[in-house]
Amino acid sequence: MKKRLSILSLSCFLSLSSMSSYSDEAKEIEIGGQSKQGLDVDVGKGNEAIPTQVKHSPYYLIGPGDSLNIFVWRNPELTYSVPVRPDGRISIPLVEDLGVVGKTPTELARKIEKKLSVYVKDPVVTVIVNSFAGPFDQQIKVVGEAGQPRALPYRARMTALDLMIMVGGLTEFAAGNRSILIRSIDGKQQKIRVRLDDLIKDGDINANIDLLPGDTLLIPESWF
Repeated sequence: MKKRLSILSLSCFLSLSSMSSYSDEAKEIEIGGQSKQGLDVDVGKGNEAIPTQVKHSPYYLIGPGDSLNIFVWRNPELTYSVPVRPDGRISIPLVEDLGVVGKTPTELARKIEKKLSVYVKDPVVTVIVNSFAGPFDQQIKVVGEAGQPRALPYRARMTALDLMIMVGGLTEFAAGNRSILIRSIDGKQQKIRVRLDDLIKDGDINANIDLLPGDTLLIPESWF
């Protein structure tokens, strides 16, 4: 009889431990009633399901409006400065209507070398970007109650605080703590809540966030 009670007690203990473990796991997965894989995340409160710190800055991609300096070694007559047209193409001596949008300067240099190899033996090309705009889908956009809402080229190690400085901060009507950052991850749009009032007015650096190319910051108007 004692043996049966002992086995029953052990069984109950294991069952309760399992339920407790499941409960803790559920708390980790569900935050504020939403899954960790869901769309809504608060920044600076220890529950970021979406990465908010960038370890490595992505390479710059060429976009319409950029100014390029194309240098061809030992061929000064082929060295040329050219703007990227609104259609995303450039024309240089011996190469016409070459699509360049979405390419890194190094990728473009290799593509130009291939085109020039028909006319020049073993061409060596370097592409230097003189002014920056970037592709539209790589620009950082600020919409709503910012001092100067606009689109800006992404810069390495850019943060929400840097962005606020560049757009003149918040207006007096802004609901900064209800701001939303829209970010595309694996082709799906995710939402990250950013507490801009806490960041700007209270200096809460935990509310800061690293930005990525293509991020859009929405700053709503206060209800009153």
